[in-house]
Amino acid sequence: MDKNISKKAADNIRVLSAAMVEKAKSGHPGGAMGGADFIHVLFSEYLNYDPSDRKWFNRDRFFLDPGHMSPMLYSILALTGTYSMEELSNFRQWGSPTPGHPEVDVERGVENTSGPLGQGHTMALGAAIAERFLTARFGEWMSHKTYTFISDGGIQEEISQGTGRIAGNLGLSNLVMFYDSNDIQLSTTTNDVTIEDTAAKYEAWGWATMTIDGNDHDEIRKALDAANAETEKPFLIIGKTIMGKGAVKEDGASFEKMVSTHGQPLSAAGASFADSIKNLGADPENPFQIFPEVAEAYAKVNEEKAKEAAAKKAEQAEWEKANPELAEKLAKYVSGEAPEVDYAAIEQKANSATRAASAAALAAFADQVENMIVMSADLANSDKTDGFLKKTTIFKKGDFSGAFLQIGVAELTMGAVANGMALHGGVIPVCGTFFVFSDYMKPAARMAGLMQLPVKYVWTHDAFRVGEDGPTHQPIEQEAQIRLMEKLQNHHGQNSMLVVRPADADETTVAWQMALENTQTPTALILSRQNITQLPNGSYQTALQAKKGAYIVEKDADQPDIVLLASGSEVSTLVEGAKLLRDQKGLKVNVVSVISEGLFRTQDEAYQNEILPVNVKRFGMTAGLAVTLEGLVGANGKVWGLNHFGYSAPYTVLDKEFGFTGDNVFKQVTEILG
Repeated sequence: MDKNISKKAADNIRVLSAAMVEKAKSGHPGGAMGGADFIHVLFSEYLNYDPSDRKWFNRDRFFLDPGHMSPMLYSILALTGTYSMEELSNFRQWGSPTPGHPEVDVERGVENTSGPLGQGHTMALGAAIAERFLTARFGEWMSHKTYTFISDGGIQEEISQGTGRIAGNLGLSNLVMFYDSNDIQLSTTTNDVTIEDTAAKYEAWGWATMTIDGNDHDEIRKALDAANAETEKPFLIIGKTIMGKGAVKEDGASFEKMVSTHGQPLSAAGASFADSIKNLGADPENPFQIFPEVAEAYAKVNEEKAKEAAAKKAEQAEWEKANPELAEKLAKYVSGEAPEVDYAAIEQKANSATRAASAAALAAFADQVENMIVMSADLANSDKTDGFLKKTTIFKKGDFSGAFLQIGVAELTMGAVANGMALHGGVIPVCGTFFVFSDYMKPAARMAGLMQLPVKYVWTHDAFRVGEDGPTHQPIEQEAQIRLMEKLQNHHGQNSMLVVRPADADETTVAWQMALENTQTPTALILSRQNITQLPNGSYQTALQAKKGAYIVEKDADQPDIVLLASGSEVSTLVEGAKLLRDQKGLKVNVVSVISEGLFRTQDEAYQNEILPVNVKRFGMTAGLAVTLEGLVGANGKVWGLNHFGYSAPYTVLDKEFGFTGDNVFKQVTEILG
């Protein structure tokens, strides 16, 4: 592109970014204005995409980490043709496709929802891993780059350590990251916050780095050329940029590198909006314009992108013709449809821990679900994801023929990596750790719910029955917290997460079936450490009733004297108590397994009333906070739960001390019924 037009295009992005924030009276113009040069050069000269087919699977991906720099992204996408000037002018307004932080919209070129700093570039890592996994199976013809843009905040967030370590360890040369280093924080300057040598840090992790003037187009090109030539390491470009580049005061004095431009409109920050827009070559009375020469240049850019994409698609067509079976398999992966699995054939041992039952299921998936990637936060032999690992190999630098990622002790990183894999598509990400450590993962799990990503969480050691490890490792409040995601709807009116806590080995098989058939939202499987007594008449076919969220395990009558309900380990305890109530009191008792309250509440009213008759008293038991079941038990009953942390002791002792026994079920129900 002509040098003058190239500069004009970057200035056009600056104008649009400043104007969007000014009109909204809200937003972050400074970073967007400083990063305009890189984003322009990347999109116009390096990023491969199809202007008429933004969902083209083999496109390069661009992941934005600092979501507050959304004006920059919307502006460059407006130049490429996916956003109108009207849409930009409605930045941050109700019903607008230009929210304050970008929300995934691949058809418009937005690859990820970003906002919580650090997660965006970690999603890029997940996408880069997914790309290597797929090329290892289908060939380098489908290789593509993953570019990501990070700011000082993302570099500082702890998640960046895991991302940097893992990308370097795996030698992901398909990952290129631009660090917009403008020396400005939101409320101060970076030298008040850190003295670290960022380049040295990433080099120690195994990255290649280059530091450049991030506003110089020739230096940006030189760095991107070097990054694309790199074959052994991920590449970090440290671009020293000017915050608020192009902003001026009314007297024409430069108004750059000011903290105030980070998070305020230019006029509120002390700059002159009108003079800044004039300085950048635009009309302050009508700033929402694409300069004619820039529009012409980007029309040519899109023509070139379309030609390049057509050539790659022709190459793919030749490959498909020569490899019809592989082509069919790839198409199935890309479609995101649920895999075909013979769930009924999965052999489960009676009275086993549900984590062990999960291992049996994962072992079957290792043979039958060839696009599954499993990872664990250094707990594979405890969370039993090693059931999958035993049938495959781990990812290593230059070798992605296996399907297991030893991610290390980095739960939040793991969650965001899984999100990136799901966003890339073509793979089914599964990640495991102890349930108590789901606390580390919740920011990424929340993003998965918001983006409707079918990530699968394997959270084991589900209750105080972790026992001797003590209160630090015993989940109490975690189930109540994560089940809130079943009550929170995403933008499509769905429960934002499916949370399942199976009550025995057969229910665990069905829980996994529910997880893999759920292609619309994330699924959490909450699994026990200790063995659980098999439910009466337990079988895979019986457990299929769990797909409605709740079902009757033991039924004495349509209108029993009491309904006992629980999920997970506590269901078998209720079965013990029910026997005592029948034998000693002659009561009619129904026992209900509620694997997912959120799913149960989506069933029709008749079914809900069949499982929980309206005028029958209820007793619930949960190893967590009582609030976990209070919505199901209602005012006409009682929940036996915990209101305190656990203690260090064998789980059988804790069961007795905390009242999780059949005898206490008998006692509590007797009191309820008077």
